Amino acid sequence: MIVFAVPGDLEAPTGGYAYCRRVMAELRALGRAVEVMALGEGFPHAAGTVRRAAVERIAARAATANVVVDGLALGVLPELAAAAPGRYVGLVHHPLALETGLGREAAAHLAASEKAALAGAAHVIATSATTARLLASDYGVAAGRLAVVRPGTDPAPPARGTPGPPALLSVGSLVPRKGHDVLLAAVGDVRDLAFRLTVVGDASRDGACAAALVAQVEASGLSDRVTLAGAVDTAALARLYDEADLFVLASRHEGYGMAYAEAIARGLPVIGTTAGAIPEVVGGAGLLVAPDDPQSFAAALRHLLGDSDTRRALAAKARAAAANLPRWSDAGRAFADRLDSVPLIAT
Repeated sequence: MIVFAVPGDLEAPTGGYAYCRRVMAELRALGRAVEVMALGEGFPHAAGTVRRAAVERIAARAATANVVVDGLALGVLPELAAAAPGRYVGLVHHPLALETGLGREAAAHLAASEKAALAGAAHVIATSATTARLLASDYGVAAGRLAVVRPGTDPAPPARGTPGPPALLSVGSLVPRKGHDVLLAAVGDVRDLAFRLTVVGDASRDGACAAALVAQVEASGLSDRVTLAGAVDTAALARLYDEADLFVLASRHEGYGMAYAEAIARGLPVIGTTAGAIPEVVGGAGLLVAPDDPQSFAAALRHLLGDSDTRRALAAKARAAAANLPRWSDAGRAFADRLDSVPLIAT
């Protein structure tokens, strides 16, 4: 039995939850028995009673099953290292201390907590080589306990775009780490050019951030060209990708960057940042600038909006790169192989 210990709502529209859902589905397709252990709400800032209950439940279940603990919870459960030493697998999307907006003291506390929790894991799975290097260098996870299982992507037809002004698409929850404020500042700097921008992302995770973005759009005078669409269903998102001419996302950090990969899978040229694993995912299929630099992002926008030949060249590179993206079946097999190599409970 493989148990995924997951905090919060597994159906929430984030890359981390999507990764867990899809990997679990692939493990089941491989004939593995998989169940979900719901750890409760509020992570990584859950109440002490919720965290203590999570430690107790994981430790008890680890006696009879392979337990994979999602990093959103694991990073704030340092007591698990003593409660179930060497009896669980950590799944890290990105270190919690790298979330945007944390003060120095809070970030240091989270880093120490996550380091302690990872020290007790039998094995650690990271979603990118970049994140794995961070875990090795900054969190003391030895190479022999560390593996990379990249997210998969679904095959998709190349985006057809739309006639008229170039359609820009950004996909990411409305939280500070996604850098939508930087993107909006950048599009404000190129208002003299023709474009329309749609931002898709869950607005419920950080109400203050979402409200600030709404206010920023209104203050920019671009409400007629910028749409904050909120979370959309799968069919609507597929339609927006198909209608897009350019994918734009100004993330301040990504442990992998599934939205970037999904854009490349559709042959879309990308404007992104050099933060975290984004260069690993995008490669030569886009223009990358430093994070938190709206002027540089605006310059990249101006270049691609004004040069259709360069857009087409980058789109061709994206279509070529799409063929080499891992599929979810690859991720499922790699995850199963990694669990098979860990001396826990027989699956």
